[in-house]
Amino acid sequence: GESNEPRPGKESTTGDPGGVDRGRNRSLSRDPGEVVQRGDAVGKKRVLGAEAYERTESRRGYRNGFKGKRIQTRVGELHLEIPQVRGLRFYPKSLERGCRSEKALKLAIAEMYVMGVSTRKVTEITEQLCGLEISATQVSRVAGMLDEELEEFRSRELGEYPIVYLDAHYEKVRRGGRVQDVAILKAIGVNRFGTREVLGLSARISEAEVHWRGFLGDLHKRGLRGVELFVSDDHEGLKAARRAVDPSVPWNRCQFHLSKNAQQYARRKEDKPRIAQAMRDIFDAPSREDAEELRGKVVKKFEKIAPEFVSWLEDTVDEGLTVFDFPRSWWRRIRTINGLERLHREIRRRTRVVGIFPHETSALRLISAVLAEIHEEWLTGRQYLNLAGWKKQVEQFFPTGQGNDRKTVA
Repeated sequence: GESNEPRPGKESTTGDPGGVDRGRNRSLSRDPGEVVQRGDAVGKKRVLGAEAYERTESRRGYRNGFKGKRIQTRVGELHLEIPQVRGLRFYPKSLERGCRSEKALKLAIAEMYVMGVSTRKVTEITEQLCGLEISATQVSRVAGMLDEELEEFRSRELGEYPIVYLDAHYEKVRRGGRVQDVAILKAIGVNRFGTREVLGLSARISEAEVHWRGFLGDLHKRGLRGVELFVSDDHEGLKAARRAVDPSVPWNRCQFHLSKNAQQYARRKEDKPRIAQAMRDIFDAPSREDAEELRGKVVKKFEKIAPEFVSWLEDTVDEGLTVFDFPRSWWRRIRTINGLERLHREIRRRTRVVGIFPHETSALRLISAVLAEIHEEWLTGRQYLNLAGWKKQVEQFFPTGQGNDRKTVA
């Protein structure tokens, strides 16, 4: 049969019929759980469309007793009896499948753990903020769930990504009693639908070839394929690793960093803006042929006033002209790694709060959490690059088939 709400023996009188607010306050001080129970009873009535024992065509389900539940709150532990129903799904809005405060508390614990705060410190903080005593076991359990989720993100299976961007930044980490800079290697890619994704990240001792080679090898083991172009800055370790692992995939050196590097060869301060403009003119050319023609003019213009710049230009600028071998609609997106630079700034905005990480795991945890959020925003956001029919477009620029015959060395 059906049960009345509140259940027998649960009724609490206020003794103040003329003062509703005062009565409510006294009722709360006697039994805070009763306030929640009364709200749940009203909510169940609305969901079922009928009072207890009421026969009506508007009824959508039936009461089915109660289920006990204990919840920790600022006013102590509440012993609640959650209404159960048959015929439809129902859960009290005041609790929302686990109680909002409980969810918020778990999130706070996770966020503090992401920040590298010790288990003991997390326990102290939550007790001060929430009036609750959280055990180290609970903190470790929540932290373990978070680490497991982030590991799934870092090791998920990959697929076809025509464009891959590579770069690294450094974080300060304590190792063996000393503070050292640790390289955080990262890869982002544009999938065949034109959407960006965070492909992977790894904490390594440095950007030496052996570390970049291991990072690229891990990406391929996870299924990375179909890469038509790598975009990165010029770093000897990365360059050597890329040549070893993906020797036939074209590479474009970041034009923004090329322009900055070019200015270092100016003999006079007033020559820097002129060199910067000359580099922009070359990169903004309508075709590779026009870019090479402009390079010749720049060489003649600066061969006497900046011979070091001219020598560097002749040896290096071709590394930034690979974009001209791809569809024009791609150029703006593949000429620089500015997207990764913005990613670095967002990461540093979070890691700056920590300063020095207690260990590599802590640094990787926080950065993984930040990148996972950005990754989800990219997947649900606007298209980054229109790659409709991209295979046919690439074949037009690589008629001999080299665009589809990429070799990977394990």
